[in-house]
Amino acid sequence: MKLELRGITKRFGALVANDHIDLTVNPGEILGLLGENGAGKSTLMNVLYGLYQADEGEILLDNEVQHFSGPGDAMHAGIGMVHQHFMLIPVFTVAENVMLGHEQTGFAGRLDVAAARAQVRKISEAFGFDLDPDAIVGDLPVGVQQRVEIIKALSRDAKVLVFDEPTAVLTPQETDELMTIMRQLKQGGTSIVFITHKLREVRAVADRISVIRLGKVVGEAEPTATNTELASLMVGRAVELTVQKGPAKTRGRAFAVENLSVVDARDQVVVDRVSFDVRAGEILAIAGVQGNGQTELTEAIMGLQERVSGSITLDGQSLRHLSVQKVLDAGVGFIPEDRTEDGVVSEFTIAENLMLDRSYSKPFVKAGSLQRNYLAAFAEEKIAEFDIRAQSIDTHAGRLSGGNQQKVVLARELSRDLRLFVAAQPTRGLDVGSIEFVHERIIATRDAGIPVIVVSTELDEVVALADRIAVMYGGRIVGIVPGDTPRDVLGLMMAGEAPEQGAAA
Repeated sequence: MKLELRGITKRFGALVANDHIDLTVNPGEILGLLGENGAGKSTLMNVLYGLYQADEGEILLDNEVQHFSGPGDAMHAGIGMVHQHFMLIPVFTVAENVMLGHEQTGFAGRLDVAAARAQVRKISEAFGFDLDPDAIVGDLPVGVQQRVEIIKALSRDAKVLVFDEPTAVLTPQETDELMTIMRQLKQGGTSIVFITHKLREVRAVADRISVIRLGKVVGEAEPTATNTELASLMVGRAVELTVQKGPAKTRGRAFAVENLSVVDARDQVVVDRVSFDVRAGEILAIAGVQGNGQTELTEAIMGLQERVSGSITLDGQSLRHLSVQKVLDAGVGFIPEDRTEDGVVSEFTIAENLMLDRSYSKPFVKAGSLQRNYLAAFAEEKIAEFDIRAQSIDTHAGRLSGGNQQKVVLARELSRDLRLFVAAQPTRGLDVGSIEFVHERIIATRDAGIPVIVVSTELDEVVALADRIAVMYGGRIVGIVPGDTPRDVLGLMMAGEAPEQGAAA
């Protein structure tokens, strides 16, 4: 089935999310739709899927204009979507999830689960999915759950499949398997739109690549285009994609976690007897698929978790039982994984956000009075040093782009006297230009002799920054390996397989 989008425009008030976008996907073709978060990719696909109505433009399938009032119309026309966040009911079986929304009934109006089971088996066999129709979805690995989403779409006879950031929660091996599935679908005549911001993946599987920036299609490229060329299209300027760093010049062990465990509010052990250390002047990256205890580990280090056992020491000083403020006062800088919720106060100005950690003491406050002249000079200096794009120091943080919000957080944390720097998902949702800047600052912090912990689900980022890599799975550290460990080994570790003896660092 041929898909055409002609002049699609979608506005939200004064914001033009999609600006006269034209795209064509031919039968049996994989179109890579590349762009950073906020570029307008997902909005465009939500228009295609009937979740939004376009203000201008047309959707055509095999040269016929379509009018979708909701996802049901889009599915009926042959469009399916595999969402980044799966639309599955964890307590239902695979078959029950597949039939949900278009249930078949048999004798006396009973649900025909047997027909759904047969359909799951048929599609599974066609693509080698090896899926048990009676398996409970919540018990399945993330990569297998994604296959359930694909079967759901194919069971409704989808001729056009949209994959929206499908690799965000997958291990490298699961990503490779997904690429194979996409190629199989293509060979069967399915048209595919592959939405991503990952250059490596789009080059590996797409037949053509369209790049969206600020709501517009700014160019097309072949998969043979270099990462640098694609990145330049995405951000509108030349970008240095390779992280420049020399060998680590480490001094002794500065930070140590021993037998650390965290129990959550549901009485689940989410961090299970974790031990590691970080040397002064090195970057330890903590890798793993999201949801394997990394969030709770960083929160425990920062004093944000209550039910913690084990020890946390910085330069021999215990950080256990300290409040968040006292952990910060001990010299720990912290980039939280959700900058909007935990990194900045949207209603505060840039200047006010820059002094958040120290708003109670000198030099910002003297004799109970805010030193406005000092704060203004400090804020102007940091805006220039960290290239924060804003009208003034009085601009509210909530009006900044994600990249500029992250620069505010970086500026605040790195302007203190640090003894440890913890960066959780430091480049999530940033454009490649902002990523370049953040990486440079992290390397500079390491080169200043400060121990650095980077927690990231982006394997490219882990490999680029790390001197050593600790991989977490199921709340435990599977192993700690050198920074140059091959990606396939790291991928196996992210799936829970311990590294071969001799690979540990």
